[in-house]
Amino acid sequence: MNCPQCAKIADKVIETRESKDGLYIRRRRECLSCGKRFTTYEKIENIPLMVVKKDGRREPFDLDKIRKGLYRAMEKRPVQTKQIEQLASQIEEFFSGSDREVHSVKIGEMIMEKLKSMDKVAYVRFASVYLEFKSLQEFLTELHSLLKKEE
Repeated sequence: MNCPQCAKIADKVIETRESKDGLYIRRRRECLSCGKRFTTYEKIENIPLMVVKKDGRREPFDLDKIRKGLYRAMEKRPVQTKQIEQLASQIEEFFSGSDREVHSVKIGEMIMEKLKSMDKVAYVRFASVYLEFKSLQEFLTELHSLLKKEE
């Protein structure tokens, strides 16, 4: 931190206080060169997690998109809202701890993996949109592989 009086870097912290809302820290400092006292504020910089789409575009991670997809897939299924919200939170937590960019494919694969163990019908609904089946045969192949795993 440069002193506003003499521009030297050496200073010491005299007092530290957290703001009432906990969003920043206020520090009183004293320059070791000229003795000038000054105040600084520290705040966490939130760098948004970016999602790299299949076509290469980047957009900010949007938990609402995941929630909407989960709710659509689990519509009229015996799954509680609490479970859907927990699943969405798990996905957000998992990827927020990773790099600043994540490929949409990884998010989709994780969602499908979780849905497969939670509700097979919801899994098929989500997969049918996510995997973009080009033909009925591709869809049937996915269904047959799911049925074989159940046996």
